[in-house]
Amino acid sequence: LKYHPHLAKMSSIFLLALLLSESLLCSTLNIVGSNSRNSPFRMAPPNTPPAEPNQPPKRETSPVLIPTVGLGKDQYDVISRLLKDRILLLGSEVNDDVANVMVSQMLYLASADPTADITIYINSPGGSVQAGLAIFDTMQYIPCDVNTVCFGMAASMGAFLLSAGTKGKRRSLPNSRIMIHQPLGGSQGEATDLEITAKLMLHTKEVLNTYMAAFCSQPIDKLREDTDRDFYMTPDEALSYGLIDQVIQHKKMIARPKIPSLKVPPPLSIYDVGNIAYPQKKYISTDPVKKTWS
Repeated sequence: LKYHPHLAKMSSIFLLALLLSESLLCSTLNIVGSNSRNSPFRMAPPNTPPAEPNQPPKRETSPVLIPTVGLGKDQYDVISRLLKDRILLLGSEVNDDVANVMVSQMLYLASADPTADITIYINSPGGSVQAGLAIFDTMQYIPCDVNTVCFGMAASMGAFLLSAGTKGKRRSLPNSRIMIHQPLGGSQGEATDLEITAKLMLHTKEVLNTYMAAFCSQPIDKLREDTDRDFYMTPDEALSYGLIDQVIQHKKMIARPKIPSLKVPPPLSIYDVGNIAYPQKKYISTDPVKKTWS
C-alpha cells in the first residue's frame, strides 16, 4: 500500500467534522431537556390516555363506618355483637351476597343453640326472588324459631320474609310500611326463550302467592288479586291481613291520622278519572220524536 497525502488530509477533515456535529447535537439535546418543562410542546409519555374534557370534580364517598363496642380483645363491631345475641339485620336489597351472609349466620346460630330463637330485623325494598327464597328455605330448615321485626319498610321480598317468620312472632314497628306485589323481571332474546322466561315468572308468582296465602291464612284468589299491583299496608292493616301478629307500641303513643281513601275504586285509568269522579248527567228528551225523513 502506498501513502497518499491527499487521502490523509481528507480523512482528518472528515473526523473533525464528525466531532463537531456530535458536540453540537449533545449541546442541543441538553438545551431542549432543560427547557422542556416550560415549553408548551411537551412530548406525552407513551400509552397515556387522552385528556378528558373539563368536568366537575368527582365527589369522594367514604364508606359507612360501622361502630364498635368493647375494648381490646373484646372489641366487636355492632353487627357482630348483635350476632352474639342472636339478632340478624336485613337492612338492604336482597341479593346473593346478602343471602349468603344471612344463611351462614342462621346455620351457625342453629348449630350453636338449636332451641333458642333467632330474631331478624327487616328494612328492605326487596330484591332477588331466588336469593330471598334461599333465606326462606334456611328459615324453614333450621330447628330454631325465627322472629321477624319490620322497621322502616318491608316491600316485595322483604314483606315475604317478614310474613315467613314463626307464627305468633312476627312484629312491626308502628310507623313501618309493608308492601306486597307480583314478581318483576324481564328478558330478551328469541321468541322461544321469552316464552320459557314468561312461564318461569308465572310459576314463581304462583309459588309466592301460595306461600303467602298459607302465611296469612287468606284464600289464594285474594292474594292473586291483591298482589296484581303494589299493595301498601300500614302495620295495623298488615295485622288484620295476617302478615304480622303484633304491632309494637311506643312508650307514648300519639293518635294516628286517618288513612286517606281513594274516591274511585281501582282499577282506574287516567282517562276515566273525570268521567267517574264527575259523572255526566244523561239528557233525556221529553219531546215526542218527530220524523224528519220521508
